Amino acid sequence: MAWIVLVVSGVLESVWAVALGRSQGFTRLTPSVIFVVALVASMIGLGYSLRSIPIGTGYAVWVGIGAVGTALAGMVFLGESANILRILSLLLVVAGVVGLKLFH
Repeated sequence: MAWIVLVVSGVLESVWAVALGRSQGFTRLTPSVIFVVALVASMIGLGYSLRSIPIGTGYAVWVGIGAVGTALAGMVFLGESANILRILSLLLVVAGVVGLKLFH
């Protein structure tokens, strides 16, 4: 169960990161509210997960999921560059996250 919560929390990290960018310095209400809700939920989930997953593994997986998810959201929805080197770099992050899970 902790791993499922950790993955959801990592996805929520991407949500709050994108919402933070869209809030334009907290001047737009809806993205600002989404940011706060996703941030709190993500932190609660991370905290729950770290009760049974070692902190080094859990935090690295959480950050990896958030970083990859945020980068993909930027590429797919926000028009950021999606060249082959960026995609390969993201795959390396995914490989690291999978490795942390497998060798936990």
